[in-house]
Amino acid sequence: MKRNLARFVTLFIAFVLIGGVAWAHHVIAAKFDPSKSVTLRGKVSKIDWLNPHVHIFIDVQEGRTTAAWAVELESQVDLQKNGWNRETLKVGDAITVQGISARDGSKQVWGNSVVVASTGKRVFTVNPAQPRRDAQASRPAPRWPDGKPRLGPPPGERGYWGNPSLTALMQTGGNVQVDADGLLRNIADVDKVAPFQRWARDLYELRQRNFLKDDPLFLFCKPPGGPRQFQLRYGVQFVEEPSRQRIWVLIGGGNHNWRFIYTDGRDPMDSNQRDFGHPLYYGRAVGRWEGEMLIVETKDFNEEFWFSNGGLPHTSQLHLIERISRPDFSTLKYEVTVDDPGAYTKTWSGGWTLQWIPGEELPIYFCQDNRP
Repeated sequence: MKRNLARFVTLFIAFVLIGGVAWAHHVIAAKFDPSKSVTLRGKVSKIDWLNPHVHIFIDVQEGRTTAAWAVELESQVDLQKNGWNRETLKVGDAITVQGISARDGSKQVWGNSVVVASTGKRVFTVNPAQPRRDAQASRPAPRWPDGKPRLGPPPGERGYWGNPSLTALMQTGGNVQVDADGLLRNIADVDKVAPFQRWARDLYELRQRNFLKDDPLFLFCKPPGGPRQFQLRYGVQFVEEPSRQRIWVLIGGGNHNWRFIYTDGRDPMDSNQRDFGHPLYYGRAVGRWEGEMLIVETKDFNEEFWFSNGGLPHTSQLHLIERISRPDFSTLKYEVTVDDPGAYTKTWSGGWTLQWIPGEELPIYFCQDNRP
């Protein structure tokens, strides 16, 4: 653990010295200060319609000089869902931007709204922190010919799982409020989140106080192993292959990573299956059906990622037992038991539900085109 932490710190310092940290879909508060509002008026000089965030560049008159500002917006996935595209603004348009300033004092702003001066039309606005969980008509869960529930869509339909009811992992009964990124509403709730070892508790608090700015998913596009894949804003999708006795879990956020859950009865730590010396971001997972529930045991994780939104620490001893069920067509129930004696004082559990997003494929979002 200490060796990996030292290597991470070294890499982080190197990135800063080379030319700044490359942020992916970062927590807004990590880069911008919500207490420092700003209003800018200027003309559009360039539009970068890119992942992970769209940027508008504007020339702002400051006294006798003109200054170039960068306005950062949500991802193109979110903007397109609200009816906007790369043609919504044109170079030369005069606009008014309301947002919050960069913490480092640079000429960057997070745009809460963008208004075209000539028409007064508000063309971009900030999205809600939590996605809406729409009510859907009650339907039974689809099934395979052998009677097992399908975790993916029935034949001829499309869809994926999104809108998690909880966006951070915490022990059952913790009663802790977090935002969409896993930031605690009240930092004093740290000890309610999980039964931490002291070092893990202090590291978790540090990550929270730093607004999750050191998250390797955001810094280096590292995969979101563990429960985190069921917490990301762009959802998750199952592709089941009964004939090959495995299930693909496709991740909507990050780089469209995937993991395999093997259902052929293998031991994830069997010497014939394990690639010694190369623990994985997603570990090695073996699943089995017990009635209506898929039970997945995963071991052999590396320590290069955060296994939950909010920055919960873990060690290479991490052992997860996931319980996945589909009580009806529109609901996926996810429960996980965490066993990691290197980071926690006892085994503990948490869980949430996800909602079926019908008629759609996973959003086309990639961790690329990062901008400091």
